[in-house]
Amino acid sequence: MIKFELLSKENIDGVWELEKICFDSPWTYKMFESEIDNNISVYIVGIDEENGEVVAYAGVWLMYDYGDITNIAVHPDYRREGIARKMLDTVINICKEKKIERLCLEVKESNISAIKLYESFGFKTDGVRKRYYQNKYDAYLMSLDLTKD
Repeated sequence: MIKFELLSKENIDGVWELEKICFDSPWTYKMFESEIDNNISVYIVGIDEENGEVVAYAGVWLMYDYGDITNIAVHPDYRREGIARKMLDTVINICKEKKIERLCLEVKESNISAIKLYESFGFKTDGVRKRYYQNKYDAYLMSLDLTKD
């Protein structure tokens, strides 16, 4: 069973380790540390209750009426279990509670499973950022209008 909690000093080490596993250009430890005190950020962390390990996380920045998903990561051993879907649903609900009207993100053009996940929630592709990842891979810009049900 996976339990979800907010990013804290107690689970930041696990989040950073997961970041290094999941991404080619990981955020630094210091970047995650700063998110704890960042008053516009919300991070949800998924923890395996059996072993206490961080297996997933999702982050969003909330700015006025706009939300920007910063990252979503699930440990490879825990993928295809619906964890990313639960985290994205939680992020969307938090945004709605905070009266966020539009939720946006960038996703690597080759990350088909993530794109399909976002599309299943109603995200639309708005454009492309050329060479966004490692200055060589394009990113799709996707958004979700939270004012419509």
